Amino acid sequence: MLNAFATRFALYLQARNLYYGWIVAATTFLTMLATAAAMGSAGIMIAPLRDEFGWTTEQISTAISIRLILYGLFGPFAAAFMNQFGVKRVVVFALGLICSGIFASFFMTQWWHLLLLWGVVVGIGTGMTALVLGATVATRWFNKRRGLVVGLMTASTATGQMIFQPLLASLTEASGWRVAMTIIVVLMLVIMLLVLLLMRDHPADVQLPIYGEENLTAPPPRSVGLRAMLMAPLHNLREVSKTATFWVLFLSFYVCGFSTNGLIHTHWVPMNLDFGVAAVSAASMLAIIGMFDFIGTILSGWLSDRFDNRWLLFWFYGLRGLTLIFLSFSDFGMLALFLFAVFYGLDWVATVPPTVKLTTARYGAATANMTFGWIFAGHQLGAASAAYIAGVMRTDLQTYMPALQLAGALCMMAALVVLMIRQQRSVLATP
Repeated sequence: MLNAFATRFALYLQARNLYYGWIVAATTFLTMLATAAAMGSAGIMIAPLRDEFGWTTEQISTAISIRLILYGLFGPFAAAFMNQFGVKRVVVFALGLICSGIFASFFMTQWWHLLLLWGVVVGIGTGMTALVLGATVATRWFNKRRGLVVGLMTASTATGQMIFQPLLASLTEASGWRVAMTIIVVLMLVIMLLVLLLMRDHPADVQLPIYGEENLTAPPPRSVGLRAMLMAPLHNLREVSKTATFWVLFLSFYVCGFSTNGLIHTHWVPMNLDFGVAAVSAASMLAIIGMFDFIGTILSGWLSDRFDNRWLLFWFYGLRGLTLIFLSFSDFGMLALFLFAVFYGLDWVATVPPTVKLTTARYGAATANMTFGWIFAGHQLGAASAAYIAGVMRTDLQTYMPALQLAGALCMMAALVVLMIRQQRSVLATP
């Protein structure tokens, strides 16, 4: 019945020159927004967990690092699951897993509970709905405007992590972290209903061609065995790892994760607390970063459809490095924080659309989601490294400033490395 509704709705929109793929993209946008809010809760929870359970910043950062690693490493396998079971089923399962992990954490008493629930369970669930989901929807539904769609999806991830920060911080201060996380669970359940109603796996499922094409394209067969499905990402990694482009994109995305999710997003609130900035004020700055990120990432998607993506990455990484170094030498006054929020926000994840475009151009649309999944794994390994390293530095040195300077230097190096990518259109055939 739900499939019939979607088909009728798609044909209704098509008769009015509206493409149903935009509905699927909007549903994906909201899904990634919600799961990003779950990921983004980590930075707010460090201080409350430290106060309630007596865990150190390093211990809590370890659980966050596990979450970030699984968030990235599950990307290629999530792509394989989507190819085999369909996007809708995978997303619904992932949302259910995240809700279960968060709800169970309300009753945790031991550090290993934190590692299992916030690290493993939520890490796997969010990993199945990470940027790979957006790349999959964009490549399946859109040929024309693909860069713009990727920009929108990416903006949802980063913006979702930001816009909920003030709300979560306020609720945590007023009513405790469990009440704040209950809001995330309710949001997930609402999004799950939307996914069941509106999400479809391929344009052909609603009798439509890919946006920008004229003919219907049949979805690929799914009748592969479990072993073949699980081995597909490994076969893909074996093939793409033989190419220099993969390693340049992987390492540059490692730096991207190091300088965003792992460092700023995870440690922003406690970093500001060290300078006497209240948690709600610090979270409000994250909301400003999210607002400008929304603008910057969509602009990045638009630019990636029109300009050399290598040079876009050069400027994005270089400018990000400068903003991080500026912050490390500031006094964390309101003016300095606002300037940082604006310029850093415009560049928060602007690197994603050019990276997806370069991946698709080099390796082909058929396996682009899986290949990007491995590149995104590099992003999350970088994020996990930063989350842990910054936690150790704060514990040992009582300051986050060396971590900011390290991230800035790595961004400068990444800006130069991406220029090594050759401008080519060849497509690597992968099994």
